[in-house]
Amino acid sequence: MNTAYRGNPEAVRALVQPDRVHRDLYINPEIFELEQEHFFANTWSYVGHDSQIPKPGDYITVEIAGRPLIAVRHTDGSVKVLMNRCAHKGSRLASEACGNTGKFFRCPYHAWTFKTDGSLLSIPLKSGYEGTQLQQCESAKGVATVKNVRLYRGFIFARLSETGPDFEAYFGDSLSSIDNMADRSPEGELEVAGGCLRYVHQCNWKMFIENLNDTMHPMVAHESSAGTAKTMWSGQPADLPKPMAIEQFVPFMSDYKFFEDMGVRVFDNGHSFTGVNFSIHSKYAAIPAYDEAMKAAYGEQRTQEILGLARHNTVYYPTLTIKGAIQAIRVVRPIAVDKTLVESWTFRLKGAPPELLQRTCMYTRLINSPFSVVGHDDLHAYRGIQEGLRAGGNPWISLHRDFNEAEIGKPDVTTKGTSEISMRNQYRAWARYMTLTM
Repeated sequence: MNTAYRGNPEAVRALVQPDRVHRDLYINPEIFELEQEHFFANTWSYVGHDSQIPKPGDYITVEIAGRPLIAVRHTDGSVKVLMNRCAHKGSRLASEACGNTGKFFRCPYHAWTFKTDGSLLSIPLKSGYEGTQLQQCESAKGVATVKNVRLYRGFIFARLSETGPDFEAYFGDSLSSIDNMADRSPEGELEVAGGCLRYVHQCNWKMFIENLNDTMHPMVAHESSAGTAKTMWSGQPADLPKPMAIEQFVPFMSDYKFFEDMGVRVFDNGHSFTGVNFSIHSKYAAIPAYDEAMKAAYGEQRTQEILGLARHNTVYYPTLTIKGAIQAIRVVRPIAVDKTLVESWTFRLKGAPPELLQRTCMYTRLINSPFSVVGHDDLHAYRGIQEGLRAGGNPWISLHRDFNEAEIGKPDVTTKGTSEISMRNQYRAWARYMTLTM
């Protein structure tokens, strides 16, 4: 395999075959650098949630495609995404993860100030620039802004490149999972609850993303964790109410038929979800006060439609994954070819009783947090793959399970839940957006 990928889109596309991918996708540092320059810039990435910045001047800082960014609530109530770089000498304007800047950002180096829409507000000793070319250069235009920003049901997305599809074309019908998550609130709105749980995986970011809709691993990788919980509960009367932890743990040890019948649906541009027919969240105990609040807001039929959807993981490729039925999300922040930061966030359904948030927090701690048991099973697997791919003899990763040539080019496919179609779908999108601007 040719490893001179820069300026060679043909070699990059050759890494993705219809039913397999090359190991360089995971272990080659040059590929990771090109992803930062091209792939993540050409796709729509999750920035944050607007409930994190409710008041004018509120901001959060993130990094996407290797670029430090600020999402800020402007004075007119709109959400702006700015490059976190002073227009003067490049210092970061905001160094904290979140805060309130008031009506302007002030550079901590030379005190240039900028309005929350990025426009230049003031310069100390401005007379020193008289007779110079400052007004004709980029610095006088203020902080660079991200033009392609979209707020959808509270979720903030951005595309850094001028190349690529618009928001609706990129996500299409996959947005139904975000709609369902928001509609689960009697008020139709979500808000971030509490802080963020962050932990670093010693693996390439793609391993985490492709694993989310891999239903062939739970009964194997999670046997020691969820399997132990299942054993502990075995022998209990069928009508005995399950503790919340048991209710959330045990479905991970369902058999292959359960996961196969669950179903998976893939969309164009790498998006997908498992749980077309049902999921591991389908049999959670009812919370009467919540059901009544939903019926009061939506009526009985619409409530049944909303709560009847119990999708497991929806992947909004490449950086956001949501669990709408449990109101939790995880966000991928790639650091290096073999290092990935994963953020776990919990959400509150506005207007819902506190038991819903309690259930979400329990799930996050048990499954998604740095303190979880199930999550560490996956982390161990990712690390093993990252190390094992350095071995010789076979440079390819098989994605042959249930492969059918007819799936190629179809933007919307529903099939059995144990298919590897979601991974193949992701890598076709990866090849497309990786080489879009090379």
